[in-house]
Amino acid sequence: MNRRNAGDLAVSAAVGTLVAFVLLAMVVAGHHGTPLLTDGGLLSWSVRHRPPVAVAAARGVTGTGTGVVAYLLAVLAGVLAGRDARQRVTAGAVCLACLGLAQVVRYGVMSLIARPRPPVGDWATQATGWSFPSGHTTTSAVTAGLLIAAVLLRAPRGSRAIVTAIGCWAVLVGLSRVYLGVHWSTDVVGGWLFALCWLAVCFRLAARYRPALRAPSGESTPRTRDAACSRRAGGGSAGAVGSPGGPPRETG
Repeated sequence: MNRRNAGDLAVSAAVGTLVAFVLLAMVVAGHHGTPLLTDGGLLSWSVRHRPPVAVAAARGVTGTGTGVVAYLLAVLAGVLAGRDARQRVTAGAVCLACLGLAQVVRYGVMSLIARPRPPVGDWATQATGWSFPSGHTTTSAVTAGLLIAAVLLRAPRGSRAIVTAIGCWAVLVGLSRVYLGVHWSTDVVGGWLFALCWLAVCFRLAARYRPALRAPSGESTPRTRDAACSRRAGGGSAGAVGSPGGPPRETG
């Protein structure tokens, strides 16, 4: 997919997910924090099915969806995306900025809607702040999107298993927030929609403004190899007219 097509796809994804997120946020705000759709049912199921091993596993998964782990993974995405040291540093900084700004915007939306969390008595872990959209869900989804983009950029073939594993990690982080009772299910859906919209905007900007990635010194790219072949072919054609080893003769 060329840069223009990728940019058009990103715009479509951004618009679609933004509309869905805004509609969900309006419904959440209009109900003043009360449970929606399957919120109550999923929370009740989670409370009734909490063996110690499952709770410990959920806490372990949910802990990877925020804080140092998420930002280290964002840096890793930048390292994977770059070809040389300079590109890796730049890409790592861009990935960190993408994740950090997503947190700032999400926090503003969360404070604006101010949805209360589920009852504290149903919590199986600690949590702070308002509920919508889920912070852990948003953070892990944005991080996963950056990692998936980096993997596909460097290894477009044979990376299905890695991409699937990264996507499953982000999904499990979101589901763990509902299982542990600190978020409603619609908080998690809102986090996924917000993250997808944010990633689409970031990818659109990257497709438009980033310079073409160049290979490091001594490494040829398909474009440079094609150009070299064209020059050699042109030189051979020119040398065909005239004496071998000498300048071409005028003809006609």
